[in-house]
Amino acid sequence: MRSATDRSTTETHGGWEYRIVAARATALVVKLFTPNAGATWLLCEIDREDDDRAFGLCDLGQGFPELGYVSLTELEGFGEKRGLPIERDLHFIADKPLSGYAREARLAGRIVA
Repeated sequence: MRSATDRSTTETHGGWEYRIVAARATALVVKLFTPNAGATWLLCEIDREDDDRAFGLCDLGQGFPELGYVSLTELEGFGEKRGLPIERDLHFIADKPLSGYAREARLAGRIVA
C-alpha cells in the first residue's frame, strides 16, 4: 500500500477500485461484504509483490473474525458460490484504525462497521 498523508491514490483490481487515503497500513481502505451470507472484509493493504493478496480483518459470518491475508481471486469466487457477488460498501467511512475494528469484532463475534 502506498502511504498518502495529504493526497489520495486509486488502484484497481478485479474490477474493484480502491481509494487509498491512509497514512498508515493500519488505516482502512475498503469494506467488502456479501449481501446474502453475512461475510465482511475490512481491507487496508494490497501486497505490492502479489496484487492478488490483501491484508485486513476477515469475517466469514461464522463468529470468528480474524486478521490476516486473503486472496482477492478467492473473494470473487466466494461470492459467486453463494449466488451474489461480493459488494463494496460505498458509504463506509472508517472512523478508527483496523486494530479498533478487530477489538470490537473479537468482543462481538463479528465485524461491526
